[in-house]
Amino acid sequence: MANEVLVLTYSGCDTCRKALKWLEAHGVAHQVRPIVDAPPTVTELGQWIPRSGVSVRKWLNTSGQSYRALGKAKVDAASDAELVSWLAADGKLVKRPVLVTGSTVLVGFQPDAYARAFDGAR
Repeated sequence: MANEVLVLTYSGCDTCRKALKWLEAHGVAHQVRPIVDAPPTVTELGQWIPRSGVSVRKWLNTSGQSYRALGKAKVDAASDAELVSWLAADGKLVKRPVLVTGSTVLVGFQPDAYARAFDGAR
């Protein structure tokens, strides 16, 4: 596992706060990047989406205002390339947090997935 851990978060997100608290409690050093101010780039998404093991549609924050503003019908009709472009343009459209380390990319926070990613983290 790479030494660098990047976590894209939104300060108003309870799930992000839980993920950061988990990382701190397990002694995992990490760098925080505000997802609204610095959303993932198209290039980053091109690398991270395949590494996450989930489709680009699973990267969408379907409970947020940005998603509702687009509308489900528009999102359903969009190509993957369009979705990546929208995710890169609006950090609030991205499901969060996004954790990137080594070959691992996790979208959302699931304690068991974090535990597997940091096997042996204390």
